[in-house]
Amino acid sequence: MNRILKSALIATGLMSQSIAAYAACGIESGNVNILGNEFPAIQTVGAAAAACAGDGVEIKTNLTKEHKDIQVPSLTSNPAEYTAAIVANSSIVPLMNDDLIRPLDDLIAKHGGNFKDNQKISIGGKVMAIGFMANAQHLVYRKDILEQAGVEEPKSYEEVLAAAKIIKDKGLMQYPFGAAYAAGWGLAQEFNNMFLGHGGEFFKDGTAMPNINNETGVATLNVMKALTEYMNPDFLTLNNNEINAEWKAGNVAMMQMWGSRAGPLLSDEGTAPGVSENTVLAGALLVGGGSIPATTLWWDGWTISKNISDEDAEATYLALINGIDPKIMNDEVATQAVWMIDGYEPTPASAGVFATMASGAKPYPMIPYASLLHTALGNELPDFFAGNESAEKTLEDVEAAYETAAKEKGFL
Repeated sequence: MNRILKSALIATGLMSQSIAAYAACGIESGNVNILGNEFPAIQTVGAAAAACAGDGVEIKTNLTKEHKDIQVPSLTSNPAEYTAAIVANSSIVPLMNDDLIRPLDDLIAKHGGNFKDNQKISIGGKVMAIGFMANAQHLVYRKDILEQAGVEEPKSYEEVLAAAKIIKDKGLMQYPFGAAYAAGWGLAQEFNNMFLGHGGEFFKDGTAMPNINNETGVATLNVMKALTEYMNPDFLTLNNNEINAEWKAGNVAMMQMWGSRAGPLLSDEGTAPGVSENTVLAGALLVGGGSIPATTLWWDGWTISKNISDEDAEATYLALINGIDPKIMNDEVATQAVWMIDGYEPTPASAGVFATMASGAKPYPMIPYASLLHTALGNELPDFFAGNESAEKTLEDVEAAYETAAKEKGFL
């Protein structure tokens, strides 16, 4: 409740500046409706964009963890339900596949935006999104628990497993490891991370043919399954929000978590005694003797719907420029993300993401058929973790489901 209240106060503070902000936004007419994820950095962008509302200009936001399921059908309607979607490497791909977002080059030429070059996400020679933050999943650990267990900071998943066993055997914690293994997108993403760490390639060279039903895929699933021995038995239902809550309650000693959610972990607000001051944000882990971190690098940014009027597109663009204006930056906002906008200075909360970048992590593949494989993984992997299928049979099912979807889309 305290965290919700604090977020509301921040949003209220931004909204209290709405008259001045509106005058600076330059929106004369149009309506804006923004769809996006629900974590603090995006809530800040949404609140700042909403501050442009006034004089007949309506600005609404729907920031929800269900955004990936909503975006394609809601932008397919004509007119689209949302005028903008806040996306990342993976979630922009389905929108591109179905031609649901518009190039931004004309709006940039007309209105500018003072974007850095690395904020302009270009696909096929056209700017299709404006990035505002970088992200990655990485290790978070409790230094006090590791000290009591007599182990050093883990550098690999094998070391995490060894440390978890000691912590559990000593009775320090019942479930010392946590990760967002909720069936669906989150579980599939954990597979992607681990598969890359093992040196895997998702597709056969130069083709859209899947390449996961092999020794690398089996090794990936076996490490993931081993980790579940030290996780809450309900791991297939636990998402990022719930794992973070477990951390703040003092129930987890090591976890894989997004850098964009690291800031609250360093705060003692709503946190059990002894947790925040012992929380360490480290880089991503290695696995299987490899040298590639078992994670992926991401950007988050905003896009504008194709199936809306030019008037609404222009209003949306101007509102979103305001949403990532350097004036939003303050000490509280700086801890919410690794921002790509002017005025941002790295904070302790960004340590894990920067360490992961420096270690050579790969970006999430932004290719047209990657999202189809991600969906197939999310649908089929739970059978393995529930003990209903072998690793080999599960991976066979994943590839079959992917191939069906890829043929329907014309990729195979």
